[in-house]
Amino acid sequence: MSIDWSVVIEYKDYFVRGFITTIELTVVAIVFGLIIGLILGLMQISGKIYLKVPARVYIDLFRGTPLLLQILAIHFAVIPTIWEDILQMTPPSALFSGFVALSLNAGAYIAEIFRGGIESIDKGQMEAARSLGMTYGQAMRLIVLPQAFKRMLPPLGNEFIALLKDSSLVTVIAVNDITYAAFTTAKSTLERMGPYVTAGVMYLLLTLVLSRVVLYLEKRFTPQARKK
Repeated sequence: MSIDWSVVIEYKDYFVRGFITTIELTVVAIVFGLIIGLILGLMQISGKIYLKVPARVYIDLFRGTPLLLQILAIHFAVIPTIWEDILQMTPPSALFSGFVALSLNAGAYIAEIFRGGIESIDKGQMEAARSLGMTYGQAMRLIVLPQAFKRMLPPLGNEFIALLKDSSLVTVIAVNDITYAAFTTAKSTLERMGPYVTAGVMYLLLTLVLSRVVLYLEKRFTPQARKK
């Protein structure tokens, strides 16, 4: 089956913009997902019911419903309600909705990674730090989290790669990412193979780069990985 690559060249601006947008979506979702995940993870292990219950509800909600549904609900229901009905303003772009949806979803999964990583550290570490006069926050920041981070790197890496690929779902709200560029090109030119193969190669390239970055961090911070 022959592939007409000329259509990809003709619509190259779409793919370049889509490539950049996909990177932006992934980076923003990772950063805010880490922040949300850390907060929720600490809330879960706090031992205080008024912190644990909201965190658990949030995590169950975003992990128990499809990301596609979350994107649609946030873009067409939540954000318009907040901006139009409450703030009396024009809603932001679809790209903003993509940022919000991916960040909130990633935060729920990363929260469980943080919780598991922190709970894997022997409780004696916290007790020893507290006996030396550290506050709970100091002990968590200086003693527990650095050790837990090394153990969390592999699952965090897997989550980041999954997030990169899941970002393609924002196509349904017309965000010009890689998948949207491929769909638009295919629809406009009736050439199917070239645009979708190009999109696949772009995702593969980004995934390989991100995988190598995660692997480097694992070798840099994880003693077991360095020994191998």
